[in-house]
Amino acid sequence: MKREFAFSRLNFVLLAIAMAIVVVGMVLMAGDASTAERFNPSVFAAQHIKAAPLICLFGYLLMIVAILIPSKRKGTEESPKQ
Repeated sequence: MKREFAFSRLNFVLLAIAMAIVVVGMVLMAGDASTAERFNPSVFAAQHIKAAPLICLFGYLLMIVAILIPSKRKGTEESPKQ
């Protein structure tokens, strides 16, 4: 008996790519923290406050697209009954 999944292979591949993009965005957002003794001005670098959130947003949007793409399965088309 063959299992039928709700998503096709394309959906799973796109979801994996989207998750990888979000992880890259989160890693780019992380950085050295400031302490009470030392202020780190790189916290406000463009990479941390502009580029990384946009990369994460792109990843999340790709996840939505990956979920909404219809899977094309053989034999799932039903003829209209009259």
